[in-house]
Amino acid sequence: MKRVIAAAIVATMLAPSIALASVGSKNAAYFGGTVEAFNGAKDPVEGKLDTASVAALGFTANDKPFVGKSMSIPYDKIIDLEFGQKVGRRVGAAIGYSILLGPLGLLTLFSKKKNHYLTIGFKDGDDKDQVAVIELGKDIVRSTIPIVETRSGKKVTYQDDDAKKSVK
Repeated sequence: MKRVIAAAIVATMLAPSIALASVGSKNAAYFGGTVEAFNGAKDPVEGKLDTASVAALGFTANDKPFVGKSMSIPYDKIIDLEFGQKVGRRVGAAIGYSILLGPLGLLTLFSKKKNHYLTIGFKDGDDKDQVAVIELGKDIVRSTIPIVETRSGKKVTYQDDDAKKSVK
């Protein structure tokens, strides 16, 4: 009975942090930048990235309170592209599993989570410099980077060798 109560408490405490920890594997999130449509966003705004258009990269939010808001970055207005990753251990999960399973739960520390970020520098309609940092889901990284690179005519700068390996 104590383990059930402990599991419920841990699940309640970790649920919000897990929900905000990363984006869905096939989705994207506006993580930050100067795009006016998402001013005031305190957390990443999850949504759908649209690479189907040959003229512009699109993003439409499906996260409250920005549901339906979108941005479009014309490929010919892109100045530079940078791709990087943030790798971390699953510490919260390890604590939760350790409470439930004892020392065996510490094995969770051997697993890693990766967040993938594409930073896009571009000119807006008024010819002012803008930037958008987009977190990419793990299933769309390998398809999105080459599309944006090819259509914009700009080469992606990788923050390190691990980031380059994850795309190739």
